[in-house]
Parts: sequence; C-alpha cells; structure tokens
Amino acid sequence: MRIAMLGTRGVPASYGGFETAAEEVGARLVERGHDVTVYGDDTQPEITSYRGMHVVHVPALRLKQAETLTRTGIATLRAMAGRRPDAAFVFNAANAPYVPLLRARGIPVAVHMDGLEWRRSKWGGAGRAYYRWAESFAVQTADALIADAPGIADYYREEFDVPTELIRYGAPILSGTDASLLEPLDLVDGGYHVAVARFEPENHILEIVQGYRESSATRPLVVVGAAPYSAAYTQAIHEAAAGDPRIRLIGTVYDSDLLDALYAHARTYVHGHSVGGTNPSLLRAMGAGAATIAFDVGFNREVLADDGWFFGDPRQLARVFDAVEADDATVLARGLRSRERAARVFRWDDVADDYEQLAMRLREGSSVHQLARHARRAVPAQASAGLVLS
Repeated sequence: MRIAMLGTRGVPASYGGFETAAEEVGARLVERGHDVTVYGDDTQPEITSYRGMHVVHVPALRLKQAETLTRTGIATLRAMAGRRPDAAFVFNAANAPYVPLLRARGIPVAVHMDGLEWRRSKWGGAGRAYYRWAESFAVQTADALIADAPGIADYYREEFDVPTELIRYGAPILSGTDASLLEPLDLVDGGYHVAVARFEPENHILEIVQGYRESSATRPLVVVGAAPYSAAYTQAIHEAAAGDPRIRLIGTVYDSDLLDALYAHARTYVHGHSVGGTNPSLLRAMGAGAATIAFDVGFNREVLADDGWFFGDPRQLARVFDAVEADDATVLARGLRSRERAARVFRWDDVADDYEQLAMRLREGSSVHQLARHARRAVPAQASAGLVLS
C-alpha cells in the first residue's frame, strides 16, 4: 500500500507523541513492504529518506495559532497532487478542515484525535472554540477516528455516539542506560526524583514543585521542561522553587541519551499530566523501569494499571514523597512491574499491526462516514470533560 502521514512535525522524531508514532509505525510499515510518505516541517531539508520512509518537507507560519494548520494545509496539497495514497493518517483533530479535500481526491482518511486539546490552558477562548469545532468536524468527515486510550474512545462514544479505533502508543524499553551521563548534573543512580513536562497548568508542574517543597524528602527533585507560551506560569514555578536547593529546574533536555538516563536512574518519575490519553512521557518512564507518582486521573490509572502512587494536590504529593523515600522495596517492585507492563501491553509492533490493518480496511472501502456525518454533541462541554477526567 501507499500510505501518507500528515499533521506532525515529521521524522526523525524530536518533539512529541505524534512524531514518535509516525516514525515508529511508519518504519515498521516500510519493513512490511509498504510505501510510506511522512510530511513534516522544513527544519532538516537535507533528510529526504529516513528508516525507509519518504520525507517531504513543507513550510509553515511560525505562529502558535497557525503553524500546525499551515504546515498540514500545504502537506495536504502536496499529497493530493502526487500519486494517490491508498490511505492517509492525519494526526491532530485541529487538522480536520483538510479531511474533505483528501477524501475528494479519493484518499480515505483516518484522524488521530489525540486528547481533549480544547481543555489546554495555553489556548484562549478562540483557540478552545476552534478545537471544539475541529473535533466535531473530524467526527463528521473522517473515514475512521483513532483514539489512543480507552477514556478517549469512551468520550467519542458518549459525546458523539460514534465508534473509534483504539490504537495505543508503544513504549521504548530501555536497558543499559549510561548513569555516568548524570555526573555533570551531580546526580547518582536512584538519588533523585524527576518530572518531565512542558510548563502548562494541566501538567501540574507548579503543584509538583509545591508538593515536593512541603515534603521532608532529601533526594533532589529534577524538573525537565519549559514553555514557549506560558511566561506567567513559568515564573510561578520558579518562584515556588526559589530558595530550596533541593529543587533543580534544568530546562529542556534535547539529548535523548541524557533524557533516557534521567528516567532510568530516578528514584521516581513524577507525572503531572491530566489532559490527553496515553501519554508518551509516562510510557517512556515505564519502559525505563521508573516507579511512578502520577496525577490522579483515569488516563494515568489505566496506563499504570493502578500500580503507582497518585496525588490530586500538593499536600497529598508531599505525603507521597515522604513515603517513597522511606520504602526501597516498594519503589523497586513498582519500577520492575511498570517495565514489565510496558513491554507486554505497549508494543510498537502491535501498534503497527493495528495501523496496517486499518489502512487495509480503508483501502477496501471501510468507513464510518455515513454513520458519523450527522453526529452532534450529546452533552455540554463541562459535563463531557468529566467523563474522562474523573
């Protein structure tokens, strides 16, 4: 089959879950004999082929509100102009306006819906309204909808009464990571806690810092991340950490080997994400064998199979930090069980199987479009959010 992937920053993956999925799935589809084209940004124009995939670079407006839409719009035109793909995977419901164009060219389309993007604080009122509209438009126009977690699948069934394809992310299983990479940071194996996230309120980095500060933990808290659009929130995090030498805000880490080492050798990984489905950061920590403290939402409990510590506010988190510093056996056992679950449940080969089978069905004419094209929301926004976040 000829398969197109649109809506990501492209490959090699260096940004987030969508890019990682495109790379890991696309490379495996190539190994199975399929012709895969990934459309992405123009930051590495010298790369035209990667792991057997064709890489097509397109420009975009470097604006928060327009970058994804302009990049995917141009990619859509490129995909329509060339040899017609047998199936297209469009990542991010925000790109829904281009689905009818692809279908008009005779290209069946599956949209990876991601999480509830309209709940993210970085979007103002207009941005949230757009994402709500795009979510509905994707439901009404796509041939298939991909949900990456059971809670997301439940949301679309209850909100729109439409079926989805439940396709998870895979987890990288890490072994033999180099602990010496931590030496410049003055960190040792098992001697610190780590949180990795963009600085956005729904990722609860501020609460993580506040909770740690309230604790009597002696192992430092290492916070990896930043935020290009959240200056006020970033300032609040820095103010909360100020004066506590145990808290280390080290910014974004672009060295993947160092990031792997930070996950693999941490006492615990602290996961504050509350919006979205199966989170790649959580899977990476599990695959590294990190015992996990997670914000208490259904998504995180489902991924961890409840085999972690959970918190809902700084005070609860402070108690968790005190507990994990005093219980070596439980920390070790939960880390080992997390890695085993990641290797058993979140396999990229299985994910590629699901994408391949979906592409085959799309090529053969399978589509939910007739069922979903008149779908309307069943419940108000606040009520629907509670379906998957509580």
